[in-house]
Amino acid sequence: MSDEQAALKESRDEFVAQWGALGTQWGINRTMAQIHALLMTAPAPLSTDQVMEELEISRGNAHTNLKELVAWGLLRIVVKKGERKEFFEAEKDVWKIFTTVARERKRREIEPALGVLHGCAEASRGMSSVEGKAFHEQMRQLEEFVGFTSKVADRVAGMKHGFAVQLASKLLS
Repeated sequence: MSDEQAALKESRDEFVAQWGALGTQWGINRTMAQIHALLMTAPAPLSTDQVMEELEISRGNAHTNLKELVAWGLLRIVVKKGERKEFFEAEKDVWKIFTTVARERKRREIEPALGVLHGCAEASRGMSSVEGKAFHEQMRQLEEFVGFTSKVADRVAGMKHGFAVQLASKLLS
């Protein structure tokens, strides 16, 4: 292995490890994030066996997380002529990754939270006690805010990358 190849492997390993740690902050498990990072930086699609070997994980762990990443839309299954194995390729477009993760997080986290807030606001509507009125108002405000931020996120995720960056630049300057 040349010095350049060794340096590349070291950098890639560091990225995979850190992406895994970040994944836990985003609500996905470490292994799922590490597999995503590995495939995102792979020059060619990898098989389950290659993922297992590179990350030193079990077949079951690899299989489960690969299928979940496919379900999220972050990986594609690639068929190679003459091969019986499945190969996996990650989406590499950063904007597409962002919009996919935003859509999935909304479906898995934001929509259920909105449902709870709406239910609590409805259940406390018309309460006459000071505590009941205060609770209702807090739930209503939270539902309104979470709904608003969800709509803003949807709008941003639906924009073309360049336009979204221009808009963000204007907002941040």
